[in-house]
Amino acid sequence: MSDNIVKKTCKELGITQKELAELMGVNDGTPAQWSSKGDIPDMARNFMKVLVENNNNKSKLNKVTNALKILDDLRGS
Repeated sequence: MSDNIVKKTCKELGITQKELAELMGVNDGTPAQWSSKGDIPDMARNFMKVLVENNNNKSKLNKVTNALKILDDLRGS
């Protein structure tokens, strides 16, 4: 088994396994079971990868938006 994607996803998103379960629409204990057994369905693994990618993209978008705001403020000075 490679990296524990359940723990990695929760850490990167700053959420609990219970919150991850809610996002994924599965029973509360399911991510914990995946984490301990390492037997994660491909669909769940892909879903977690998309959640992390989406979070990273939101962060990048916020940085670009803030940079554009700074540029607009400098132009207005």
